[in-house]
Amino acid sequence: MLLSKEQQEGIVKLLVEDGLVDVALVKVAYAEAQKTGQPIIAALKAKGYSHDDALQHATAIVTKTPYIDLRNIKFDKEKLLKIPQDIAERQKVIPLGLHDGQLVVAVLDPTNIQRMDYISTLVRMPVRPIMTSESGIQNAIAQYVADLKDVDKAAKKEEQEKKDSSEAQTITQDSPISKALTSILDYAAKSKASDIHIEPLEKSLVIRCRVDGVLRKTMELPKSIEPALISRIKIMAKLKIDEHRVPQDGQFAVIVNNNEIDLRIATSPVVWGEQVVIRLLDKSGTSMEVEDMGMTGKALSDVLEGISRPNGMILTSGPTGSGKTTTLYALIKKIKNETINIVTLEDPVEYKMDGVNQIQINPDAGLTFASGLRSVLRQDPDVVMVGEIRDSETANLAVQAALTGHLVFSTLHTNSAAGILPRLLDMGIEPFLIASTLNTVIGQRLARRVSERRESYQTTELETAEIKQIVGSLLPQSAAEVAPKSEQLGYGTMPLATSQNFTVVRGIETEDAPGGYQGRIGLFETITVDDDIQKLIVAHATSGDIMRVAKMKGTISMRQDGTFKALAGLTTMDEVNRVASDLA
Repeated sequence: MLLSKEQQEGIVKLLVEDGLVDVALVKVAYAEAQKTGQPIIAALKAKGYSHDDALQHATAIVTKTPYIDLRNIKFDKEKLLKIPQDIAERQKVIPLGLHDGQLVVAVLDPTNIQRMDYISTLVRMPVRPIMTSESGIQNAIAQYVADLKDVDKAAKKEEQEKKDSSEAQTITQDSPISKALTSILDYAAKSKASDIHIEPLEKSLVIRCRVDGVLRKTMELPKSIEPALISRIKIMAKLKIDEHRVPQDGQFAVIVNNNEIDLRIATSPVVWGEQVVIRLLDKSGTSMEVEDMGMTGKALSDVLEGISRPNGMILTSGPTGSGKTTTLYALIKKIKNETINIVTLEDPVEYKMDGVNQIQINPDAGLTFASGLRSVLRQDPDVVMVGEIRDSETANLAVQAALTGHLVFSTLHTNSAAGILPRLLDMGIEPFLIASTLNTVIGQRLARRVSERRESYQTTELETAEIKQIVGSLLPQSAAEVAPKSEQLGYGTMPLATSQNFTVVRGIETEDAPGGYQGRIGLFETITVDDDIQKLIVAHATSGDIMRVAKMKGTISMRQDGTFKALAGLTTMDEVNRVASDLA
């Protein structure tokens, strides 16, 4: 859409007034626009402003154009099919329904006369355009595919077919069960689920999806569909379909929205049948930048310093599913270049990365982390990543690799960063070896992000007291300290510690944002192993003693990091307490 200079300035002003763009970013964009002669909106986008929905809505207001938000709308498929899916995708146009003999359509640019003429000719009636956003268009296009109602229909059809025929039926690619499984996988992928749980009960089959770390019941199917559905999954994963007594593991891949998604399958016998858990590994939806994951301030500087050294160990810790491996990939991406040889040992290889030699662990063939690490050290590596240190043999080999001039990345299952050090002692590693090889240890957990649709509110007396107890000593004590403290901590403008209450946000619940959350952000704590920490390790100090000294040196704990992110509007205190209430 062509916009005058006055209109563009009006859009930017509206974004600033609504708090949808940072004033500092606007100043930088204006300076760039004056320097290059490009429009201010283009300069704003070039400088990183990516909130397309807010920009489109502001444009509609300034140009007095009708606007509709399609991001959270469930569409009637009959209305969608008035325009074929391939044309809807290519032309970025969504049919909304008939009104006064016209087809109302949502588009990005209502002023594009040629496109409107084309659509009008296609549907053989006049069209009336309404402005929307790119994400709204994508939400509608995603609903052209089968939804979960089709799964229920397929299940009932399969059940009826079984009643109508006593003969065993072959599960073919176009059978109702195959379509049902495809729809379940499509729904999970579009919901950005990390896992699908297929759980048999006494009289039904429950499907649950883990989205943003929380399991949610998706649907309940007839019990009779269970054998056929489980068999179909086993066939695709190349598992034994007649083996129901022992657990089995397998994998296969599917294509959703032109993205290949790897699936890890785990089956196990339970009381009422056979349970299946499917892990979805979608490479396209994961940012490989540590900054995008939520690492900031001292945590970020500690890690960047640690990976800049030519040798030593960088260890990450946290519970299962806390993003440890993703963090290691992001760190490897930071240092990856043509001058170094990077070799990884993983189980499984979750993300394939160009320029990195990745080895899949295969215990059945004798390739374990320990045996693989011995082999890797003969391949002239500069950097070695070990997916997980599970035993003392692997730990000893990783330490030896770090001592002999390699930079080693790995993960450990402990509750905090400081907990890594006593854990290595428990594995039989000599304290002086730990002290001399460790560069940086990282603790992390994942909290849900507040959705874009949100509201601000003032904390209650209890919430204010809790925030002050956790981070009160780190907040600026006077107005003069606000700017330097905010810059030092890296969470944006900090409120005063003396505030009577704090302004925080909560998300508005929608179908795409259950509980008002959408996506996740990391909570981090890092400890640089300097001389003082080394002395504590050699003295067999507890994790509590190590963390106290680290805090004196400026380490921000995971709970403090989460509280700062709640104050910055990235998550909520409820979410921080859910994932980090056991931490100091």
